[in-house]
This record gives sequence, C-alpha cells and structure tokens, in this order.
Amino acid sequence: MRQVKLASTGSYLPGDPIDNEQMERLAGPVPEDVLEGLQVKTRHWSVDPNTGEHLETNSEMAHKAVVEALELADIDPDDVDLLVVSTASPEYHLPPTSTFVQEKLGRRSMAVVDVRSGCAGAVEALDVARMYLERGAYDTAVVVGSEAISPLCVPVFLGKGPEKVRMRDRLGIYSFGDGAGAMVLTSEESEDGGFLGDAALGCVGGERKPGMQVIGGGTHAPLHQQLEAKRLIDLKVDVVESGRFTPFVLTEGLKETLARAGVAAEAVDMCVIPEGNATYMTDELREAGLLTPEWTALEPKIFENLTLVGATGSAAAPIALDYAWKTGAVKEGDMVMLLAIETSKWKYGGIVLPWTAAPVPQKAGLSQAAA
Repeated sequence: MRQVKLASTGSYLPGDPIDNEQMERLAGPVPEDVLEGLQVKTRHWSVDPNTGEHLETNSEMAHKAVVEALELADIDPDDVDLLVVSTASPEYHLPPTSTFVQEKLGRRSMAVVDVRSGCAGAVEALDVARMYLERGAYDTAVVVGSEAISPLCVPVFLGKGPEKVRMRDRLGIYSFGDGAGAMVLTSEESEDGGFLGDAALGCVGGERKPGMQVIGGGTHAPLHQQLEAKRLIDLKVDVVESGRFTPFVLTEGLKETLARAGVAAEAVDMCVIPEGNATYMTDELREAGLLTPEWTALEPKIFENLTLVGATGSAAAPIALDYAWKTGAVKEGDMVMLLAIETSKWKYGGIVLPWTAAPVPQKAGLSQAAA
C-alpha cells in the first residue's frame, strides 16, 4: 500500500516585520483591549506600506517557500511531479498561480492545481496532493499556501491621514500579513506511516452571510458599475460575527477531524490551529458553552505563531508548521493535527498525520518572524 509522508517544510516572509507602532502611524490607533483580542504584534507585507509599491508578487513568495522546502528535503525541483497551490489573492484570475510558480521553478511541464478556499485552502490542497500520491498517479508533490493581502490594505490609508481611517477598517489592516509556506510530500510502498484516515472538509455557512468578503474585479456586477466604487477591490471583514461564530465552526471542525482520522484527542501531540493562542480560544469556547473534553485535551498542545506573522490566509497553517519544525516544537514520530478555519463562508479543513520529516538540517535558518 502506498503511504504518503511529509519530507520537509519551508516558508517565506517578505520584508522586515511591521510592528503595531508603525501601523498606528499609518492607519491610526486601535484600543489596547482590541489589540489584545487581535493578538497580532508584527506582520510582514509584500507592499511598501509607505508608498504602496509592490515589492514582491504572490508567486514569487510561493516560489521562495517551495525552493527552501525542496532544499531541506534534498529533492531537486525536476523530481517534483505535482504542485498544488492554495491562494485567495492571486496575481490574476488567469493564468492560475501554480503555473507561475512552475515557471519560476524552471519546469516546462508538470501537473499543477490551484485551490481557492482562503485559510482552509492549505489543508484542502494537502489532501488533494495526498490522494494523488496514495493512488500512485505521482510520487512527489509540493503543497504551498501563499497570500498577498497587503495590496488590499494599503489603499485604505495611503495618501490619507490616519484619523480618516475608520476603526472597522483598521481592524483588518492590523490583522493581516503576507507570506508563503510549503510542504513536500513523498510516497512509498509501506504498511504504515502515512496520513490517518480522511481529511475533514466542511462548510457550515450554507445559511449564513459571509464573515469576510473580497469584493470587486469579479463578475458579480457590471464592470462599469464596479469602477464607480470607492475602491475597485475592497476587503470587508465582519469582526464581530467572526468572533461570535468561529467557536462553533472550530468545534464542529475539531470533532469531525478527529472522527475522520480515527484518533482520540489524547493521541495528538501537536495541534496547529492558526486562529490565535489557546487561552484566547478557550475563553471564546467557554463563553459559547463549547468547551468540549476534546478541546480540553488539545488545549495544552496548540501551536501557532499568529502574534508574529498576522492572519496569512492559505499560508497560515504551513507557515506555523514550518516554524514548529525549525524551533523544535515538533519532532519525528509526533502525531500532528492541522485545523484551519475560513470565515468568509465558514469553512474548515482538518487533517491528522504523523510527523515523518527528519530533524531540521543545519543549513536551515529560522524565518524572519522567528528572529
């Protein structure tokens, strides 16, 4: 039976970290209690926050994360059969972002797939690659989550005084960061050592309004009407509803992930939930009456780095996973659960796998966020 194993990870964060003091000068202040709720202290942007100049593209960040992951796995780009890219902030509607990453890898021909599911997308992309490898269609795959969200944030404050930025817009500006994270998968004939069970993929917002939307540049309305808008592309975030309903999505996703993997919460050694620190999430769950025994068992095992990098969408889970590997928080043989929540239409993606990557090679360096 073919088993899929994680060989390595890699990540890339653009530019220098931008702290909250710099954000305050650009977009205005946010109350301390609100900042504590957001939890983000620094973030990295692919756009110069002072000029709006684009310094790096989404596919460039993705390529750099892939290159690092392949180097750490000691795998040549020519040996990769499948590339799956998850992003909600592509450079263009078409061609797909994966094709640009392929081009940067110097590959004339290879299998490429794009996934557009926001924060949940990296887990979906991981499951897509895993299934192709398990059935023997390909032998080696790279999964990458990459986001460039700052191009939507900068126009909100650029050329204006910070006092003219509405508080609800500041919350999004303070929350989001850019970056990319990659995961290298290999497959081999083996009786064990592969992913556990099935991934848990669900949308529980079928009857709910979106908690977040990127509006503009699509086909939802005539383009001549869209051009009359204040901003062609607008990022809208319902912070209140996101905070209120996310615990319910998290609880359902957690339960389903454990059930589909066929494991108990006590068997998980590390749980990557890139939504915020465990204490903050526990408070939210307790207030919602959702503090289940499974969550109680997982709480001390939560790993995330939101404080350092901000909300990075598709990149969040792989960036956190890479940070865990490079800091020694996860080691070979650990059972790892990934659970990502997407608030735009209330999706979740969860998966459980044994950590099969060897200790980080000496040549690996921590990302800028770890400095």
